[in-house]
Amino acid sequence: MNREETFEAEVLPQLRPLFGMAYRLTGNAHDAEDLVQETMLRAYRAFDRYRPGTNARAWLFTILHRLRTDALRRRGRRPETVELVDDGPPVPPVHERLLTSGHEEITRALEGLPETFRSAVVLRDVEEFSYAEIAKILGIPVGTVLSRIHRGRGLLRQALSGRAE
Repeated sequence: MNREETFEAEVLPQLRPLFGMAYRLTGNAHDAEDLVQETMLRAYRAFDRYRPGTNARAWLFTILHRLRTDALRRRGRRPETVELVDDGPPVPPVHERLLTSGHEEITRALEGLPETFRSAVVLRDVEEFSYAEIAKILGIPVGTVLSRIHRGRGLLRQALSGRAE
């Protein structure tokens, strides 16, 4: 199998979960698409260092997380600009399905979490990564992962029960 075939077989099946995570991190479809596109570009450029058969999903989520972190750092160094649009981007199908199936409150509570907690909770409870995989993706110790997930879940419970912290 050549490089392109291996890339298609190992990486392309992860597009939907990558977009879901990117959407949860960015809060809008346009930024999520940009983040996934940049993730795939970086993955393709670095694919010669990837070992086929290893965890492509975790590798891609690591790239996505690092790109998001770098973008947040850059945004902190310059003024934020806001584009005004009439209707805004369409809601992606996965998100739309959650909204129409009674999960709107959970989705809203999840989006309200600080990003450090939201990333850990989504990687564990939505994407079902192991604690060790999350630690590698986020570049933090496993104990910190456990702490962030615990704290994030607590904040979610508070938000869903209507209690202020």
